[in-house]
Amino acid sequence: MLLKYTPVTEKKKILFIINPKSGVQSKRNLARMVEKNIDRNRYDLHVEKTAYAGHAAELAASAVKDGFDVVVAAGGDGTVNEVARSLVHTDTALGVIPCGSGNGFARHLGIPVNMAKSIDFINKAEPVSIDYGVLNGTPFFCACGVGFDALVSNDFAKANNRGLATYVQKTLVDWVKYEPEVYEVVADSVKKKYKAFLIACGNASQYGNNAYITPYASMRDGLLSVSVMEPFTAVEVPIVVAQLFSNALNKNSHVTTFSTRKLTIKRKHQGPVHYDGEPAIMDAELCIEVVPDGLKVLALPGWDGTCEPMPLHKQFFDAINGTVVVPELNILKLK
Repeated sequence: MLLKYTPVTEKKKILFIINPKSGVQSKRNLARMVEKNIDRNRYDLHVEKTAYAGHAAELAASAVKDGFDVVVAAGGDGTVNEVARSLVHTDTALGVIPCGSGNGFARHLGIPVNMAKSIDFINKAEPVSIDYGVLNGTPFFCACGVGFDALVSNDFAKANNRGLATYVQKTLVDWVKYEPEVYEVVADSVKKKYKAFLIACGNASQYGNNAYITPYASMRDGLLSVSVMEPFTAVEVPIVVAQLFSNALNKNSHVTTFSTRKLTIKRKHQGPVHYDGEPAIMDAELCIEVVPDGLKVLALPGWDGTCEPMPLHKQFFDAINGTVVVPELNILKLK
């Protein structure tokens, strides 16, 4: 009797980098949950926790040198950005356990915002190549932009106290004093001036928490999706919010959307920007471009790079059940 030969598949080395301070979810039991639920037949598991700012990037870079197949960022979009920067143009794939306040990157990939379910997602996923963006030399993987949301993000970062109350206070103060700027936007050799409330450039479709700021975004098309939102009245806020959360912002008469490989935004002075939820001050001229196929991520087989929008009624019931956390870069919250 002949025995059937079954080839032995070598386990893949996977490192989970847990940021204990990111987001609002407790990660006290996450390491134990990972150890219990990760597919041990597929993965050789390692877990590390970050101890200081920049530690996640260091751990990810070391993992690349040590030949890890996958590095998982357990945190918010800021943690994802930090880990992903060390993985671009390598053979090491990025996985995500979304533990932040917005989780825009993970939501675009269809990763459940539930720790146990997101581990199961990793067990089923395969590496695929995606694009990423660069803002004046700084990589971003979800979205970047200028305008009102960038101003609030920067002011919030300077505050002594954190939390929703501080964010609302900063938002209201900024709303009163905010004056939309005039921006010169150059894309595909076309130059146009806008008096804009904000300009968002998305590799992913949303800021987070299903707030779809760039409806046409795909992570695998070699393009950035751009939304230019011009000023609108207080009466129009409910319409803007409804369109934002139903992935229909492109239907608003105050919003111009387009896709491009590269664009330049010029303003009068240097000022606030944001990228993947992180605030910064940058020059008056901003150069934003896409880098095609620059990062490997874990995604479910057959994923085409786009996001499946969550229906408004499901978002409503999730909010009632307490499963939705208001993100720091969320237009609803900014109003």
